[in-house]
Amino acid sequence: MGRNDEPLLYEKDENYGPVSGEGTGTWIKGEKQPSGCKDSAFAVVFLLHLAAIGAVVGLYGIEAVKKAVKETDLGDDVDYSGVGKAAGAIGGATILASSIMLLVMISCASVLIKLSLLFSVVMALLSGAFCAMEGNYIGGGIALLFFALSVCYACLVWSRIPFATANLVTALTAVKSNFGITLLGYFFSAAAFAWTVVWGVAAIGVYDVSPEADGCVDGKICAHKVNYGFLFLLFLSYYWVHQVFVYTVHVSVAGTVGTWWFVPEEASSCCSSAVTSSVGRSCTSSFGSVCLGALIVAFIKALRAVANNARDSGDANALLICCVDCLLGCLESIVQYFNQWAFVYVGVYGYGYYEAGKNVIGLFTDRGWEVIIADDLVGNALSLVSIILGLAMAAFGFALQASTDWFDVFGVEDDIAKIIASATGFVIGLVVSSITLSIVDSAVNATIVLFAEAPSEFADNHPSLSDDMRSAYMEAYPDCF
Repeated sequence: MGRNDEPLLYEKDENYGPVSGEGTGTWIKGEKQPSGCKDSAFAVVFLLHLAAIGAVVGLYGIEAVKKAVKETDLGDDVDYSGVGKAAGAIGGATILASSIMLLVMISCASVLIKLSLLFSVVMALLSGAFCAMEGNYIGGGIALLFFALSVCYACLVWSRIPFATANLVTALTAVKSNFGITLLGYFFSAAAFAWTVVWGVAAIGVYDVSPEADGCVDGKICAHKVNYGFLFLLFLSYYWVHQVFVYTVHVSVAGTVGTWWFVPEEASSCCSSAVTSSVGRSCTSSFGSVCLGALIVAFIKALRAVANNARDSGDANALLICCVDCLLGCLESIVQYFNQWAFVYVGVYGYGYYEAGKNVIGLFTDRGWEVIIADDLVGNALSLVSIILGLAMAAFGFALQASTDWFDVFGVEDDIAKIIASATGFVIGLVVSSITLSIVDSAVNATIVLFAEAPSEFADNHPSLSDDMRSAYMEAYPDCF
């Protein structure tokens, strides 16, 4: 961030802003870190692991795929170009609709947050009513319990809506000023799809060279023995790369928002220097930290995947695996929650992974903000927007089916074709819009951290937004200011 492509921080009064009591003394205000790669060993290991996967694909994967194609009767070639055209049209329409929705959300953020709360309440009530109509009274009782909890939660957090609204509006303004950062989300989504294909070829190659299970007859396709060591490494590789993509975007967004926060003149265009320098840092000097944080999450995910595979294969006690999966799931959620805040410090100031985590925990502990980061009002609102855009694209898919012959390849009745087209539109709309809105979610996280960390710089550079956030914060948390 800044003219030297490094994070910046101007010295200001650190007592200006939200404070809880006398503070715990655990927080040290963030500052620009010296240039140089952080946690570089993990970046090297990550790149070596990619080279190893490439070697597996070249040595075993390609031949295994060719063999599988020869042994599989694929029938006559079918032209799916129409479906591809439909998918492209729906994807393009979703990107356009998501861009417009960002502008709409700025003016109606409060309404969206309130609707998201009411939506969860109404859905719980409707679920209970549906279960009761079907005679499923146990399910109905559980749904009514969730309804009661949703009502209690909505009443509890309703007073916090103005502050959540101010957070969302600030984040949206930062993203709108540097809209080119959204392209990074789409790029890594395409990269994630390509990685899934490459990894799949490697997995097929490993499976093909593994020993056959007992009782297989030579010359016939049969199951192979599961080597759980190889299986774990494959899952670890798959999840590690995907998490690296996710956190690279998160760190880039945090760095961009940080520049907009401290040096707004460098973050005021679509592809501003804030965007390019933040992306550059996340892929170079901070890449090792990204790989380290991603590896921790991937390790837990891989353990869960292997455990579930063992349970499905009957190689382990189902009850034991269920308990292990539950514990790993809780641990995974904790680590991911930790990472989403720690990587803000990585992106804004250039800290290494451990230092970033330590500082951000100290910040929230000292400032008394644990209750604020526990709220997920903005996340709920973004999820609702994704559903709305998904439904809009379902309607668009329905219209495409009625006006084109792109879905005729399925050879089904008109009513079934309409369902297929609508479902296709909904899924594509939901996925593509989620990519854009994940950028907003990362910007919201950065906004919360920076408002706690550097409110005086915010007041100097964005006085109107700062006034809105300060007044909303004082209203929601009068005892913490």
